[in-house]
Amino acid sequence: MGYIFNVGFIQELLLSTVRMATPILIVALAELYSERAGLVNIGLDGIMAFGALIGFLVGYTTGNPYLGILAGAVGGVVVNMIYAFCVIHLCAEQIVYGMAINIFAPAIASFIYKIYFGVNSTLIQGALMDPLTIPLLSSIPILGKVFFNHTPIVYFTYLMVPITAIFLNKTKAGLNFKAVGEFPKAAESLGIHVIRQKYIACIICGALAGIGGAYLTTCYINTYSDGVVSGRGFIALSAVIFGRWMPGGVLLAALLFGFADALQLRMQIASSGTPYQLLAMIPYLCTLFALAFFGIKKAGPKANGKPYFREER
Repeated sequence: MGYIFNVGFIQELLLSTVRMATPILIVALAELYSERAGLVNIGLDGIMAFGALIGFLVGYTTGNPYLGILAGAVGGVVVNMIYAFCVIHLCAEQIVYGMAINIFAPAIASFIYKIYFGVNSTLIQGALMDPLTIPLLSSIPILGKVFFNHTPIVYFTYLMVPITAIFLNKTKAGLNFKAVGEFPKAAESLGIHVIRQKYIACIICGALAGIGGAYLTTCYINTYSDGVVSGRGFIALSAVIFGRWMPGGVLLAALLFGFADALQLRMQIASSGTPYQLLAMIPYLCTLFALAFFGIKKAGPKANGKPYFREER
């Protein structure tokens, strides 16, 4: 077990934690925007899967992973607009349609992939984004490599945390946004367009979740396969609950789950005699533990998950 205390092992573990927490964090922020506007979207896995495919296809055809990320964001918005129309305009049950997105989006992504490359195609290699090393900061011993040698999407994701905190807590637009998720009828009486705010939340949620999916196929690996998301959307959903619907808390929760995921991969490499299936359970057990012991102590926004009937005021 001495390898655990090895400096190189710890450095690689922390580096993997930052990378593996990135898709969880950006999708958790997507859900945070959605829930702050009163929309519980459990269809994050489906949005990520579609964004992963579109990002991979555009990156593969153009050779530009940045265009792949942008396309993944657009694809995520397109899929989430289906959810938005059903739950905002039709006032349908949010959990049901979120689960429908989880069923529909990965299936259509798999269908498009097989149509494009053929049913019997092997794993196709696409464009992979190169890391962007930050001068000077990357030279800091140990921590420089951990925090300042990543793809631009990693920097963007962690920068979104303070941006989101400032927007939600320090700006009038952000306070109006939060009011929609707390007391939509009162917000409407003050002149806030509740329906428009909810659609904006869905656009932001779809774009960020799509970027989270595209990150997997343009920054993390350079190929697409069924199941590439591996339940990260549900882990991101639990990160929002564990983080108490606050950007800082969501960041800590994402890092915790990213650490669990990175740890199980490192343990698979180091522990040859242990069945890998047992080690692969670690991040999901961590998620269940977090929800069981911390997720029930505080509810989210008061109007979360409730349909809004504009004529009832």
